[in-house]
Amino acid sequence: MLKFQEPPKEYGDVFLEETDRPLPKVLNPKTRYLFLGTIAKGGKSIINSCKDLHLNRVVAYKTLRPEFIDDEIETTRLLREARVSAMLQHPNTVPIYEVGRDNRGHYYFTMKLVHGYTLREILNYRERYDLTQLVEVIKQIAHALAYVHAHGVAHRDIKPENILVGPYGEVLLLDWGLAKVWRKDGSITEEPPEGASVDDKDTSITGYGKLQGTLCYMSPEQVRRDPDISFGTDTYSLGSVLYEVLSGQTPFSSDMTYEMLDWVENRQPAKPSDVSAYPVPRILEDLCMRCLEKDPASRPDSMGQVIRTLEEEWTSGLLPVKR
Repeated sequence: MLKFQEPPKEYGDVFLEETDRPLPKVLNPKTRYLFLGTIAKGGKSIINSCKDLHLNRVVAYKTLRPEFIDDEIETTRLLREARVSAMLQHPNTVPIYEVGRDNRGHYYFTMKLVHGYTLREILNYRERYDLTQLVEVIKQIAHALAYVHAHGVAHRDIKPENILVGPYGEVLLLDWGLAKVWRKDGSITEEPPEGASVDDKDTSITGYGKLQGTLCYMSPEQVRRDPDISFGTDTYSLGSVLYEVLSGQTPFSSDMTYEMLDWVENRQPAKPSDVSAYPVPRILEDLCMRCLEKDPASRPDSMGQVIRTLEEEWTSGLLPVKR
């Protein structure tokens, strides 16, 4: 299992003076958090680190960027993300602590702050890691997806940037902002219309007037904006991540968005063993290519099937490097 340096001591020291300090007689939720700094900025949201003064711990605090703070659609999505994340309690998801409004009435939610590296950062130094370690990360994410699918949620944004490996070897699936949730009768809420035009040089496209997700990990049905999209889209995306783990590159790559759209829908990627600088286990290659089938019905039936394959003895039967 991948392990990294432990988090800074100042975030975790426990002293009696702090544990036994009484709470104020009247708790003011507007002064609960002491902001320490910005962790990340997304297309529509900001994540800050802050200290919870009631519990004396440092947490992650997520809210919308100023330009979206009063947008009804985005505030609904942020609230949905908070509640979906909170309701999906699994070892491979991030615990949610609180959802609320700040002193201006804007939504925020807090969650566990985890120090570590994203799978993207890890893959940037692919040569440093054994394939067994990387496949274990994929397997843990598959466990998370098996759990969330069983609870009626499709993530729809599986990519290395949304997979975090913590300091104690924990693997966490992040960012539920694009999660699809169905009503009790099986129907869904209509998503707001998205424009058909996209920037020809923009292959990371999450925003107004653009497809949701990142193109090289999106399933064909996600590219088509299929209203019947279901859990198979996550299978495809996880297959794309596995492809990158095995081959060192994404299934498709182009600077032109229209090419990527066409290739994802219509072109079959080269086998990982044809492009990898490393030997590729046949079992993993076969699994990867099945996950990347254009027809969702041709992919593995469930994440349970993916997990069982990943747990097989795959270290033998390596396909030779062809370049």
